[in-house]
Amino acid sequence: MAQSNIKVSVQKFGNFLSSMVMPNIGAFIAWGLITAFFVPTGFFPNGNLAKLVDPMVTYLLPLLIGYTGGKIVHDQRGGVVGAIATMGVIVGSDIPMFLGAMVIGPLGGYVIKKFDQFIEGKVKTGFEMLINNFSAGILGGILAILAFLGASPAIDAFTGWLIVGVDWLLAKHLLPLTSILIEPAKILFLNNAINHGIISPIGAEQIRTSGKSILLLLEANPGPGFGVLLAYSFFGKGTAKKSAPGAALIQFVGGVHEIYFPYILMRPLLIIGAILGGMSGVFTFVLLDGGLQAVVSPGSILAFLAATPPGGYFANIAGVLVAAGVSFIASSIILKTGTQREDLDAAARKMQAMKGKKSPVTENFTKQQGELPTNVQKIIFACDAGMGSSAMGASLLRKKIKQTDLDILVTNTAVSNIPNDAQIVITQEELTPRAQHKVPNAYHISVGNFLSSPEYDKLINQLKNSDIVHGTEEKTAVSLEENIDHNNDLLIEANIFLNQQFSTKEEAIRFAGNVLVRGGYVEGNYVEAMIERENITSTYMGNDVAIPHGTEEAKKNVLKSGFTVIQVPEGVDFDGQKVRLIFGIAGKDGTHLEILSGIAITCSDMANIEKMVHTKSAKELMAIIQNN
Repeated sequence: MAQSNIKVSVQKFGNFLSSMVMPNIGAFIAWGLITAFFVPTGFFPNGNLAKLVDPMVTYLLPLLIGYTGGKIVHDQRGGVVGAIATMGVIVGSDIPMFLGAMVIGPLGGYVIKKFDQFIEGKVKTGFEMLINNFSAGILGGILAILAFLGASPAIDAFTGWLIVGVDWLLAKHLLPLTSILIEPAKILFLNNAINHGIISPIGAEQIRTSGKSILLLLEANPGPGFGVLLAYSFFGKGTAKKSAPGAALIQFVGGVHEIYFPYILMRPLLIIGAILGGMSGVFTFVLLDGGLQAVVSPGSILAFLAATPPGGYFANIAGVLVAAGVSFIASSIILKTGTQREDLDAAARKMQAMKGKKSPVTENFTKQQGELPTNVQKIIFACDAGMGSSAMGASLLRKKIKQTDLDILVTNTAVSNIPNDAQIVITQEELTPRAQHKVPNAYHISVGNFLSSPEYDKLINQLKNSDIVHGTEEKTAVSLEENIDHNNDLLIEANIFLNQQFSTKEEAIRFAGNVLVRGGYVEGNYVEAMIERENITSTYMGNDVAIPHGTEEAKKNVLKSGFTVIQVPEGVDFDGQKVRLIFGIAGKDGTHLEILSGIAITCSDMANIEKMVHTKSAKELMAIIQNN
């Protein structure tokens, strides 16, 4: 368990590092292109335009990283304080402070977040703007000074050690050995963290001093993965062989390296092919003096060539081809010997588990603990607050129960309020330990996808074959549902927002929470409770849907039930899951349950999801929900 927690923590840390850089890749590309074109060794040397190069790498890129890191932690205010603090490490150093920005930016966001939490509810009306502006300025200034005096020298020293280590590897001709670490790290989804968190800062310094960096070739080389997919195209079997050519095109031209990870996981020995290909490619780069003038992301061959300096095409192309060839030969031998596992879905599940995330394939997993009881009369869905995900899951299972001859009460509640007589308890995986502690003798089921889990049908089939006493409790539940006022005022057109974009799930949740605050449904501190609830366990429900809402303790901050619907066509990441529809929820006294049940039933069908994601009218979106 401890090793698993460490692995997940490392993966989350790696993802956090890359999330600071990825939104700013456009700026890296702009800097790389200006460098490639206008420096003295560029395609079109221009001393005047080349003046842009140093300020961009010294100030622009670290500031963007620092701002993004702070924003991830605490939205706009976190970004501003993170950027202010980042200036301290920038001015205090003579090298590009990418690493410093990755440390100080999030720290600035964290400090202002804690300050805001401390003063929440204590600021007199009319003084909010004054306090907000001065607090950001004062705290940002203090952090900038501390970063200048302390963090900058420390990060300078650390970066110096890394550069010395790289120089030693180059001098000893050992740089190819880095593939032993880099290629397996890709399969663990740490490729972006390695590329942007470690390689890019050192590479940027090398570019500034020598015009190119061989380090930027290490992770971005598409050759090793391309060789693996080519081997599957010729010597694979079944669906793996049929899908490999298309995957190879996406990987090599599109730059999506992750697409070949499941193929390696089907035959773990193939990692040897990727490592040998990577080592051969790096050896070729070293031998022919290859290098890039800019960070390449995604690792497409097109971006690879665009970042290649004049006179470097032969070396870089040769390295890619050698890596692909060696990887192809080694992978072909492995595929032709031994038994192949052709279960791509299983490989995808394994890949997502190694990433520390759930995938559309793994969402439907279930863990069952205990023995299925006889004489079942009650099934409990439980979540942290008992107002969102559990209510939706209960609605879907209740509908399925009604379509059978079973007479079982299906209801929902908060984990802390699970009744002692609960026989079957269904929760999200993260909440199962709490549910087990509450009712240790119940039959516990952990479900990853409340909206479309096949485990509902599986459970019903199990119940049909068990000795069930049909009680009268479900009739009570039905009558309660029928007595709920069919009130559609909870879902109004003014609270539906189309075509929205968010960089992080916290930004999306705050948007939803502020809509509920402005609508008079909740008090202001309910928004932070929504963030807290998300930190307990994700409100991702499956089928591209999330339902952010407050914690159980925040129920006292709900003034009346209300909803907001937010359409995000391009999606926003919820812990590795793409969410395109967000339903912000405030529930009071159960008056929201009927419409929540309708939303659950509507969203259980992906055809309805697609309609809601692509509709251009709030009225049409409302009609889709109300007519299902």
